[in-house]
Amino acid sequence: MKLHPLRTYRSDENLAREDQLAWKVAQVAADPVEVEADVTEMIVNRVIDNASVAVASLGRAPIVAVRGAAEAHPVAPTSAGQGATVFGIEGRFSPEWAAYANGVAVRELDYHDTFLAADYSHPGDNIPPILAVAQHAGKDGAALVRGLATGYEIQVDLVKAISLHRHKIDHVAHLGPSAAAGIGTLLGLSPEVIFQAVSQALHTTTATRQSRKGEISTWKAYAPAFAGKMAVEAVDRAMRGQTSPSPIWEGEDGVIAWLLDGPEGRYEVPLPEAGEAKRAILDSYTKEHSAEYQAQAWIDLARDLHGRHPELLDPANVTRIVLHTSHHTHYVIGSGANDPQKFDPTASRETLDHSIPYIFAVALQDGTWHHVDSYLPARASREDTVALWHKISTVEDPEWTRRYHSNDLTEKAFGGRVEIEMADGSRIVDEIAVADAHPLGARPFGRAQYVNKFRTLAAGVLTDAEIERFLDVAQRLPQLTAEELGGLNVLASGLPVAPKGLF
Repeated sequence: MKLHPLRTYRSDENLAREDQLAWKVAQVAADPVEVEADVTEMIVNRVIDNASVAVASLGRAPIVAVRGAAEAHPVAPTSAGQGATVFGIEGRFSPEWAAYANGVAVRELDYHDTFLAADYSHPGDNIPPILAVAQHAGKDGAALVRGLATGYEIQVDLVKAISLHRHKIDHVAHLGPSAAAGIGTLLGLSPEVIFQAVSQALHTTTATRQSRKGEISTWKAYAPAFAGKMAVEAVDRAMRGQTSPSPIWEGEDGVIAWLLDGPEGRYEVPLPEAGEAKRAILDSYTKEHSAEYQAQAWIDLARDLHGRHPELLDPANVTRIVLHTSHHTHYVIGSGANDPQKFDPTASRETLDHSIPYIFAVALQDGTWHHVDSYLPARASREDTVALWHKISTVEDPEWTRRYHSNDLTEKAFGGRVEIEMADGSRIVDEIAVADAHPLGARPFGRAQYVNKFRTLAAGVLTDAEIERFLDVAQRLPQLTAEELGGLNVLASGLPVAPKGLF
């Protein structure tokens, strides 16, 4: 890896194109380096993982709505391609709308892969737009694997170096460029075209993180899908010879100067050198539980405490519970966010899955976590749960913050220490560093776990035959022909009819 220095430049400094980050990203995307076997294996796992959570979401209102919008945009007769598929239904649709619909389905339950460093991300959000373009453009499985390796690489590298959260910019600002770069690799585009697409994708996907603050709305799932849609449109525009704002990161009125650290900001972005394999997907990790990633380890600790300390289930036995954790966990999903909604039993599901006090209380009482049942209004409003929930708070611990940001993956941690004061004066103290499903956790996810996750979430939504058909196609991804790539979709019956909109 080579560190690319990044800062703001005045217009009269005339930063050369080859020194701009967007050009460096384009060079990585255009590098025809082979994808290594373990990376290919993980890409297959993540395609299955994305499909798992998308299938589980097919009947939910946000997905029904966006699916209706996609259905209103079938592939045009004059299109240069054959269109892309949309989860749950037959037909081919314009690729940007297919990417949008599938992106919302993938993100809705907050249940797919994650990478956390200087910022945070769900790099699996790259899959819907890159897959949609692959199907539309008639590319085969091997080309899709190359494109996805790039998408993961660029997003993870940006997340390692550039904090968006510090400036309240939504983390999907790293997704637009990564998806555009991945599409560039998929299509074998020139660095010039990819450069223009990356710049356009970033320019159109910078927004505030109010989408993940306070009363969190259904836009939470739409935001990354919208970034993927913008990436597809940016590539289309660049392929037609159109140019984009430049230098997009470094310009005097660019992203760094006005949205991030300002004219004095300095970053070093790691990027693979020419001929170096793209391996960043292996630094990411998926979720066993449907909740914000920073809650994963806490769910595992809570269900362990459930078995060892049944006295904790009764709030009358507990005086208070304090979770000592990282800065991000405290301020994003903890009491440091100062969001009263995180303690409101009538809050939306999107809000509750960003409330570690709620999540810890329910997991502690139930000894398990379910992607639907754990968020039901009746579950959230249970009197004993509300009483326990309101006794839980978080504080930032500098050591857990240091471990959260560590570049040493053997000590990088997303958990913390719990201190429980009991009504009888006794104390219970325990800690957890990483989730059980993490590569360094108690039960790391492998192919069998990804397949089981798909079967579990698809049960009752798809027929047994459709479940097995999809798993067969997905596990043959690197060998799929262009014709077979359309099989990376699922068909379901009895789906709700979409409400009417503009289209």
